[in-house]
Amino acid sequence: MKRREALKDIALGGLVLGLGRGAAARPRHGVAAQTPSPAKTAPDLSVISAESPAAAARAAVAALGGMAAFVGRGDKVIIKPNIGWDRTPEMAACTNPEVVAALVGLVLEAGAKEAVVMDNTTNQAKRCYVRSGIAEAAKQAGAKVLFTDDYRLKKTALQGAWLKEWDVFADFLEADKVINVPIAKVHSLTRLSMGMKNWLGAIGGARHQLHQKLDEAMVDLAAFFKPALTVLDAYRILVKNGPQGGRLSDTRLVKTIIAGRDQVAVDAFGATLFDVQPGELAYLRIAQERGLGRHELGGLTIEKRTV
Repeated sequence: MKRREALKDIALGGLVLGLGRGAAARPRHGVAAQTPSPAKTAPDLSVISAESPAAAARAAVAALGGMAAFVGRGDKVIIKPNIGWDRTPEMAACTNPEVVAALVGLVLEAGAKEAVVMDNTTNQAKRCYVRSGIAEAAKQAGAKVLFTDDYRLKKTALQGAWLKEWDVFADFLEADKVINVPIAKVHSLTRLSMGMKNWLGAIGGARHQLHQKLDEAMVDLAAFFKPALTVLDAYRILVKNGPQGGRLSDTRLVKTIIAGRDQVAVDAFGATLFDVQPGELAYLRIAQERGLGRHELGGLTIEKRTV
């Protein structure tokens, strides 16, 4: 079953059974059952450092078995970076454009029919897309770069523990695969913003209302969107005045990319870059309790190297 068909089944099932009920009967959302299983020798996480953001991203994906392990021929793939702020790459508020471009290239090389790059920004969209450098880099790599369109919002049954339904951009519902490409940074409400926080850019509506229970909302969204692959941009991280920063002194150069199938584990390793124990983050604890992934890194196989 294609991802878009699975999503339609989930939305329909939620409406028929009633939001928040019938969880045992509903299909498991996401692409885990639609992508090839990783090779037995593939690590749980790859942590790659390099002088070049693009080289680190390519090596991180290669360590997991290559993009063909996540993307099939003919797939329509959405690559979801953080483009939320009117900031240059040096400010580390948005995903590094070289990382985005590298992933676009890998997706197309793997035989995908289309690679789409989009995000629901916080600042004015055109400024964010241009100033972040992502629009130009993604286009040059062969991506279709789209702005979100409120006419493409669809009320969707998320069937989350707290977030029962919300307006989701149809582009994400119709894609065969989604690759999450957040940047690692501090956040005033959730302490850190990485992969699971990045899903707020796939929805519309009054997103500020989610701040009532933001940790729970993040987990509900992550459980719904469950990406084929998460690639965390930690080339330059934002360590102060998040989530948008504004000064070079707010950032720290780490020159590292973390990638994995388990989005909880990716965020957990990202937390260690800020000297934060993963278990200190409420949303990671909730995610592990709900079986979404593992924040305890001790039992994971991690390939860590410099290229």
